[in-house]
Amino acid sequence: MNQPQRQTDRKREAILQAAIEEFRQHGFDATSMDKIAATAAVSKRTVYNHFASKDELFSAILLQLWQSAATHEALTYAPEVRLQQQLEDFLYRKMVMLSDPNFLDLSRVAVAATIHTPDRARDMVEKLGKNEPTIVTWIKAAQNDGKLIAADPLLMADMLVGQLKAMAFWPQVAMGQPILNQQQQLALIQTATRMFLGYYGTPSTL
Repeated sequence: MNQPQRQTDRKREAILQAAIEEFRQHGFDATSMDKIAATAAVSKRTVYNHFASKDELFSAILLQLWQSAATHEALTYAPEVRLQQQLEDFLYRKMVMLSDPNFLDLSRVAVAATIHTPDRARDMVEKLGKNEPTIVTWIKAAQNDGKLIAADPLLMADMLVGQLKAMAFWPQVAMGQPILNQQQQLALIQTATRMFLGYYGTPSTL
């Protein structure tokens, strides 16, 4: 009774991986459900049994992309550990994800597709908005502990992560710039952390 379910799961995963490959190589518009079915070695009917449309399939991939990001960004506030160390550890994990070539490739496809179809981007934002990033929860906990000043946690999170994306994500996605080397990554992480704590930290932070 469990075997058919496992086979169904395997087929769904094969379809997702095939779609990722096709989208990466050819972009959203040039990719068809026929191509995805061929790459996944399943029938077109099987693809449609799992995903009603190419848009739905693409949304599933974007959701998978976000879930991968959320896994890398897992963070729990530890009052006994210095904020600088906690933030640097978090930003390092974030940097690992942002520097992954597969993640960058799929991000390029996602950006291109959502630019041309704003409705698709809006739907994804609504889905992802239901899940609060762990960094926002962490910031709230640090504020409650008196380690960060009272300010908008969402804005604070955007300011922190935005510093990484401004140099280690968007230039690579939009302009094809090379991935930062390890020394550049560490320097950016340390600078972003110090700037964040310098502005939002309280006297008890350091």
